[in-house]
Amino acid sequence: MNFQISKASEADLKAILELQKECYKTEAELHKEYSIPPLTQTFESINEDFKQGTLFLKGIVDGQLVASVRGQIKEGSAYIGRLIVKPEFQNNKFGQTLMKEIESQFENCNRYELFTGFKSEKNLNFYQKLGYKEFKIQFINDNLTLVYLEKLY
Repeated sequence: MNFQISKASEADLKAILELQKECYKTEAELHKEYSIPPLTQTFESINEDFKQGTLFLKGIVDGQLVASVRGQIKEGSAYIGRLIVKPEFQNNKFGQTLMKEIESQFENCNRYELFTGFKSEKNLNFYQKLGYKEFKIQFINDNLTLVYLEKLY
């Protein structure tokens, strides 16, 4: 499979948002929390993120959007979020490849930060294999607690 990564444009945002909602359904089901921001985000909101300078990367296979990740720099740290890979394309190292690429886009940072749900063992293991370490836990409600991870350089 030929997996190609490039910067997403404003024209890609609708497809990225659709893929995001598809991918985060399993996360919502796992935590029994269906009001998580990736599922409730609107097109206007994702468009505003783009206009405010958030970097969106997209992963394409045979002309089809199959993955994405986004990030932004604030006060010397890169905040990475919403890593998504279409379910039928998971376990092909696409997520790992996207993470390495977005980190390289922010190579002048000395710290990367992201978060995931506390029941997301697969995600937690994935990020830990990439060198991320837990540094904070945030209780959201009875169904959801967020685990924050960072990678220092």
